[in-house]
Amino acid sequence: MEFLTGELQGSHDPSGVVFTVLAALSGMERECIRDRTLEGHESARSRGKTIGGATVTDDAMLSMALHLRQQNLSLRDIAARLVITKGKKKGRHPAPATVLRMLREHDETHPDVGLGLTRRSPGVREKIG
Repeated sequence: MEFLTGELQGSHDPSGVVFTVLAALSGMERECIRDRTLEGHESARSRGKTIGGATVTDDAMLSMALHLRQQNLSLRDIAARLVITKGKKKGRHPAPATVLRMLREHDETHPDVGLGLTRRSPGVREKIG
């Protein structure tokens, strides 16, 4: 560490021991904060609270995404044609990752319906962009 106005007054630490100890304490505190945050999330989930942002997908968006997927459009093209109808993001388009997650969840709960993102032929990958 270098001070532009001169040395740290009152102490001189040429080996950097003080700063090493402070860095170690800072790292330990960061781990404690992370652990407490995860415990808080777990406690909230056990009480029925949801963690994360509000959902932007709905049944109408899912049915349109399924229809567009049958036309072999890429996830980016599907996302560009969908519009969020509620919440703070109303009027915007969902991210391709959101569309992928929505379609995968549908395929997992309805394995006999649709093309199935996870059951495609080997060597065929879903186009993201």
